[in-house]
Amino acid sequence: MVFIAHLSDFHVGSLSFQEDYLLKSMDTINSMDPDVTIVTGDLTENGYYMEMEKAAEYLEIIKSPIMVVPGNHDARHVGDQCFREIIRDRYGTLEIIDNLKIIGLDSSEPDLDYGKVGRAQQAWMEEQLKDASDNGMHKIIALHHHIIPVPRTGRERNVLSDAGDILYSILEKKADIVLSGHKHVAHAWMVENTAFATAGTVSSLKLRGKDPASFNTVNIDEDYIEIVLNTVDGETNRLVKYENRCR
Repeated sequence: MVFIAHLSDFHVGSLSFQEDYLLKSMDTINSMDPDVTIVTGDLTENGYYMEMEKAAEYLEIIKSPIMVVPGNHDARHVGDQCFREIIRDRYGTLEIIDNLKIIGLDSSEPDLDYGKVGRAQQAWMEEQLKDASDNGMHKIIALHHHIIPVPRTGRERNVLSDAGDILYSILEKKADIVLSGHKHVAHAWMVENTAFATAGTVSSLKLRGKDPASFNTVNIDEDYIEIVLNTVDGETNRLVKYENRCR
């Protein structure tokens, strides 16, 4: 069994940032003892160097191995360069306990809100997915921007500009899960045999309606894969559960 924590959209430096939400969620995640924690971008509000430094301090609290990718807010004000210096590389892979490969993508564009993966990174992603399949591994894609529009988020303006191409590659290469953030709304779509799950914001008050600040968890066992929303206050709600085809 593999247990994953997925959180997103800290927005450190924003007036709406709630440090107590973030610290409480990180304490909860550490108590859950996940095999890996995935953070899908917008760690900062403006991409400023000092915001990056503060975000890096928060990341140090997480005890598990961690995969972090940047969001559009992190790419503001030359933040794309600061991210590599202070946080880590903007894309890459992480392999956990021999049967899971996480492929992190940089979908950010400097000073723009919409996202793009690009042809070079797409080809690299396809190679990584093929390698994982050849080795019988579960395959998770992590990026900031959603690939499929998210309900209850209003007019669609900031989906990936190359969403169709990336979606085609992900389904053709049979990724198991695609994790993203960006819209501050938790939701899951099933497309063929791939789950596309967005996380809400874990520490911002920029919430829609009565949605609480939250993070997601992913349970992968021998028979099923389950993705669950976890609120900062400890409530849970299953987003999706489906058959594990990688057995």
